[in-house]
Amino acid sequence: MWSIVALLFFAVTLVSGNTEKVIFLGPSSLQIPVEHPTLEDLHLDTLSPQHWALRTYLPAEFPKNNSKHGVASWFILHRLEEGQRYEVRVCWAATQPTSFRLETYDLPQVFETPELITSLAQYSEARQQDPEDSQAEASGISRRSSFRRGSDDLSSTLFLQIFAAADYYTTNKTLMKDVPPVYVDIILDPFIFNVLPRSLLPTVAYIILLAIGSWYISAYISKWLRGLATEPSEGEKKNK
Repeated sequence: MWSIVALLFFAVTLVSGNTEKVIFLGPSSLQIPVEHPTLEDLHLDTLSPQHWALRTYLPAEFPKNNSKHGVASWFILHRLEEGQRYEVRVCWAATQPTSFRLETYDLPQVFETPELITSLAQYSEARQQDPEDSQAEASGISRRSSFRRGSDDLSSTLFLQIFAAADYYTTNKTLMKDVPPVYVDIILDPFIFNVLPRSLLPTVAYIILLAIGSWYISAYISKWLRGLATEPSEGEKKNK
C-alpha cells in the first residue's frame, strides 16, 4: 500500500507546469523602522500566511544586457515565523510564455545593497504612478493592501523580487516591441513541520484514503477470486 502512496505522491510533485518557486526559511524578527521612508511608504503588495494568495499582472520584457532576467517586481512577505520553511510560487497560463526568477532578501540586505535599493525604489515609484492599478481593481484583480505594521514593531519580514522575461518569438511586431503584462497567481505556502507544503495536505489525504480504499477492495476481490477457484465445477458435482 505504501508503495502506491509513494508512487502517487511522487507523480503529484512532478506536476509543476507553468510554475516557478523559491523555498526559504523565515528570518529572525527585526525592529521595523518607523522613520520615513518606511515600508508603508513603498506601497508594495503584501503576502502573509493569513493572506497567502495574490492574483495580479506582472510587467515583463525581453532580456537585455542590463536586465538579463527581465523586469523586476517587488513584494513584501510579512508576519512570517522565524525558522519556518516557506515556499512562494508564481503560476501563469501557457498562453503567455514567460521565464520567471524569484529571489528573497532580508531587510538589511536590501537597504545595504545599492543595486537592490535602487531597483526597489524605481519599482515603488513606478507602481504609485501606474494607472493600470485602478484598471486592475476595476477588472476584479485581487490586490492586497500595502504593508502595515502590527501592534508590535518586531516582525519576521522579507522582500520578494520577481523577474519576468518574455520567452517567445513572433512575427507580430507589436508583441515583440511591447510585451504585455503577465497574468499570474502568487502564492505563499508554509510547510507543515517544515516537510510538506500546506497546499498539498488535502491531496496527500486524498491519496492516502484512496490507497486504503484500494487495499480493502483488492483484498475483497482477491478473496472472491480464491473462492471461485476452490468452488467445484458443474462436472465435478455430477461425478460426485
